[in-house]
Amino acid sequence: MTRFRDVLKDRNFLCLWIAQIISNFGDRLTQMALVALIYQTAPGSAIALAKLISFTIIPVFLIGPIAGAWVDRLNKRNVMVISDLLRGILVLAIPLFIMLQQILLVYLAVFLVFSLSRFFIPSRMAIIPDIVSKDKLLVANTLADTTHMLGNVMGLVVAGVLVNIRFIGAIGGFYIDAATFFASAALIGMIVQKSFAKEVREDLKVTKEAFSRSIRKSIFVEIKDGIMYFKKYSQMHFIVYVFFLLMAGLGAISCVVIVFIQESFGTATLDLGLIGMFLAGGLLLGTLLYGKLGQGMEKPRTILLSFIGTGISVVLFAFFVRKYPNILVSGLLAGLMGMMASPIMVSVNTMTHETMPEEARGRTFSSLESVIHLAFLIFMFLAAYAAKYIERFWILIIVGIIFIICGFTGMVLRKNERG
Repeated sequence: MTRFRDVLKDRNFLCLWIAQIISNFGDRLTQMALVALIYQTAPGSAIALAKLISFTIIPVFLIGPIAGAWVDRLNKRNVMVISDLLRGILVLAIPLFIMLQQILLVYLAVFLVFSLSRFFIPSRMAIIPDIVSKDKLLVANTLADTTHMLGNVMGLVVAGVLVNIRFIGAIGGFYIDAATFFASAALIGMIVQKSFAKEVREDLKVTKEAFSRSIRKSIFVEIKDGIMYFKKYSQMHFIVYVFFLLMAGLGAISCVVIVFIQESFGTATLDLGLIGMFLAGGLLLGTLLYGKLGQGMEKPRTILLSFIGTGISVVLFAFFVRKYPNILVSGLLAGLMGMMASPIMVSVNTMTHETMPEEARGRTFSSLESVIHLAFLIFMFLAAYAAKYIERFWILIIVGIIFIICGFTGMVLRKNERG
């Protein structure tokens, strides 16, 4: 039986694994530094935060299809190394843009950093079978996924604390973040012993072909292909509704809840990081519990019950943060929120795998990703603008109530259909 330590004895995987830990921390540090930047330049503005976050999401539509074609054709190690180096340089330039008060250049740098991430992430996921033997692949993937989730939990706390330290702040956070990219690039560069320069030259030969093919594949093509399959399989109608509702709700509260926490606790990132740690921990715990105990449960019923539980936890969180802002109570409620929401994603992904034929899954998931990110963006901006006229507390309450109503309505409709 293969164990974790057997996989970690492999020098190539060990380098990738350590680089992943560093990269996860860098990602959380980027998030906290950006939040702190908006807190300093436009305190209390959900719209300013929404604008910045949009530059981290738009690359999913514009760059995702292109990146996918490139990653399949190029050396994955080189793609990751170059992505890390370029991201490190861009992040290193952000403090300069801030000092020059060139906020548009900051937004451009953020867009480019997250565009490069669209190349890095699939490369990291795809390289594991190339460096780990088949008999160790399951253990390697389990270790990578678990480390990723745990890294997110701890990274939020450490990043929140670091950025909240006065002499570090957002500027220092960007400098540290740049260092994590360079460290990750160095570790990934140690994975293989072949000539880096030679591999890059070989990669450049196929870049032109990859670009010419991938540039024709746009978000609209992805959505069109996916819609054809959505119409063909009736079960996909429910899945699309669930994804849209979930991401619309998350988008509506994403910026609002950040400003809500900042104003309630009076810190830019410290309490936000602690509460984020509880939320990520709840997501991890909920996923593990559902994976162990929920195999015999009906998935649509589980999803609807989870919406009800998520809505209730959002309402409780908003109430206690406003009336009794205690970090432990707020954290526990955020953890409850994560536990309630986690079965939704697991169930809808599983239902999609069970519903769609193998040859259509790639296009289906690509189209779903486009739909849910569009829903997130639209409702993020709607809620951010609404926050100018409606108290943030009530926006959170409204989203929670909508989740509850949709969950109960779905239960009634399913009962009537069976009756």
